[in-house]
Amino acid sequence: MAAERLPMRKLRELIRMKLGLGMSGRAIGRSLGLSPGTMSDYVGRIAVAKLSWPLPAALDDDSALTRLLFPHEGTCVRSRPEPDWATVHQELRSNKHVTKLLLWQEYREQEPEGYEYSQFCERYARWAKRLSVTMRQSHRAGDKLFVDFSGDGIDVVDPKTGECQKARLFVAVLGASNLTYVEPALSEDLPTWIGCHVRAFEFFGGAAAVLVPDNLKSAIKTAHRYEPEPNPTYAELARHYDSVIIPARPYRPRDKAKVEQAVLLAERWILAALRKRTFYSLGELRDAVKPLMERLNNRPMRRLNKSRRQLFEELERSALRPLPAIPYEFAEWKCPRVHVDYHVEYDEHFYSVPYLQVGQQLDLRATATTVELFRNNSRVASHVRSYDERQRYVTKLEHMPRGHREYAEWTPPRLIVWANSVGPYTAKLVEEIMLARKHPEHGFRACLGVMRLRETYEDVRIERACERAVKRRACRYRSVEAILRHNLDREPVAVVEAQRALPLHGNVRGPGYYN
Repeated sequence: MAAERLPMRKLRELIRMKLGLGMSGRAIGRSLGLSPGTMSDYVGRIAVAKLSWPLPAALDDDSALTRLLFPHEGTCVRSRPEPDWATVHQELRSNKHVTKLLLWQEYREQEPEGYEYSQFCERYARWAKRLSVTMRQSHRAGDKLFVDFSGDGIDVVDPKTGECQKARLFVAVLGASNLTYVEPALSEDLPTWIGCHVRAFEFFGGAAAVLVPDNLKSAIKTAHRYEPEPNPTYAELARHYDSVIIPARPYRPRDKAKVEQAVLLAERWILAALRKRTFYSLGELRDAVKPLMERLNNRPMRRLNKSRRQLFEELERSALRPLPAIPYEFAEWKCPRVHVDYHVEYDEHFYSVPYLQVGQQLDLRATATTVELFRNNSRVASHVRSYDERQRYVTKLEHMPRGHREYAEWTPPRLIVWANSVGPYTAKLVEEIMLARKHPEHGFRACLGVMRLRETYEDVRIERACERAVKRRACRYRSVEAILRHNLDREPVAVVEAQRALPLHGNVRGPGYYN
């Protein structure tokens, strides 16, 4: 039977997890939402193709990778699959009712062409003899980091208003050593969630291969038993630290028993110790939590007679993935649609994209300094993020149609320089047009209309027409255009004013009346 054909993006992620991260087929299947049969088939194809990570440059082309993995369409490339012995060992250790026979039966249900029972037992015995101290832990060193917020918290009092805010504890615990990071937070929103992770990685000095959160909205966009969808920002953080996200299954507290126990200990050893103190700022509370967190990590555990810190130094520090040179910068993702004016809206500002993208739905990534827009994973626009309330539109000339671009290249100083080249009254008219508007840009169209009169009339006539319009306080493009069209610019201004003076009348008092 032919393998289920995966999208190329998901296939490359599968190869990265298998070869680059060394994850088991079961863990990869849970992360990517793939069935055991599909996982087994692709693992076999990867082995036959003798791939390595990172993939060579020759396989950057999707078609080349497809030809290598599927040399004969319809032919299933398989090899005898090796069981995940670490998972077998953990199952045997965690539940006394689980037997080798039961695990072999489950293995053969997933892999009908796998090893017979005798070979299964023999290979497991050989693997167990080589088992190191690290592998005897319930979780492999550097494998998983469990994260969650505590249910209880401690009040932070506003010194001005007396209002109380509940600060809950963000707790992150490593699976093998149980080393625990604790940080109080006033919110469980996305920026707080991401910031706590970054500081936790810095505390550990490395990153775990797998992040195991609960199904809160800051971590998981759509909770699902088989195909959970992580929040895009959280998924980007995981990629930045070369980790993957495998959330706990809904209503399965045993999936995150490590962090549940760590939260309980943090509440007992930290919240209980601070219950009689009053805190007036989050910074003050954080300073009080740090020594208690160190005390918890340095306290010997009864069964092992070693502290969490000692186990971490012995087993897990070297197994963590090194931190990147630059910490992750928080980025928010949106999916806006391009307006008819070739702009998208974000945070009450409007950012331009190439005008051919009108009507398309794009992916927007915003950090504290930049706003980027992508279509099909290709960046189509990038802007410096604007915080200026007076300049709500951020537009690049190259994104405009040609007609709009020519109009946008003009600025008030440039228009005034051009007007002075015609004459002082033309410059005065342009200034008055822009001053009459709330924003000078609103008068650009009228000023450009005056400029285009040069295509029909001489500069001398335009200057005379502008002089007449200024003296009569009719500083509009239509006034200048009408004066030129009716040849009124050829008549002296004084004569016209005398002809249009009000006639003498008994009811007209005149200026002398007010002396």
